[in-house]
Amino acid sequence: MLADECGEVDDEAERCGETDIVALAGAGLALDPAGAVWWAAERALIVADLHLEKGSAFAARGVMLPPYDSLATLALLARLVERWQPRTLVALGDSLHDRGAGARLGPREREALAALGRGRELVWIAGNHDPDPAPQLGGTHLPELRLGPLVLRHEPGAVPEAGAGELAGHFHPVARLVRRGRGIRRRCFAGDARRLVLPALGAYAGGLNIRDPALAALFPGDYTAYVTGAARTYRIAHHACVPDRR
Repeated sequence: MLADECGEVDDEAERCGETDIVALAGAGLALDPAGAVWWAAERALIVADLHLEKGSAFAARGVMLPPYDSLATLALLARLVERWQPRTLVALGDSLHDRGAGARLGPREREALAALGRGRELVWIAGNHDPDPAPQLGGTHLPELRLGPLVLRHEPGAVPEAGAGELAGHFHPVARLVRRGRGIRRRCFAGDARRLVLPALGAYAGGLNIRDPALAALFPGDYTAYVTGAARTYRIAHHACVPDRR
């Protein structure tokens, strides 16, 4: 747990339950500590940045990594689907690591994808790594999705009209914390009242510090890191997080 690694959860951090509920443009969203969003009103489970077949992409360049990242990521996604039983599963882009990743998926990965689509709608949002439809994924491929008051897209863009909000991925936010001389780095959600950026779900996906200027620029005022622990999330003000060392 995050509290154990930090030694304590101090006044900067609010310890949340297993799922933290946040309001975004009037929508109540549950933040699963595994890194997904559950939107009960729409029965939608939303994830970002699976980067399937990143391991095989690295192997093709001579960087040998254990070739199990896609199976591990899909197993995590299956557990989330089992937990929430969504009507719609939305992946916010970069579901595949590159344009050729769909063809590299093995039979076990394809069966796992088929199982995810049984009894529900799969929506694959286009990302910068996977802008084109991949038939191996099944489901529907869209540039973005408007659902209720929210726009769901890969890269954060202009927040739409007043009263609307945005769910996005792309940046793989992580929070770095130092407590009692110990440093930890964890995936996190980053958000304010109108925008929420999801952490990457992919097993081999890296992360960008929430204090990085590219992420900070998305939020004109104060924003929050919802840091993922083993069994719960922690709300931590962005200014209480530590930038990466240069």
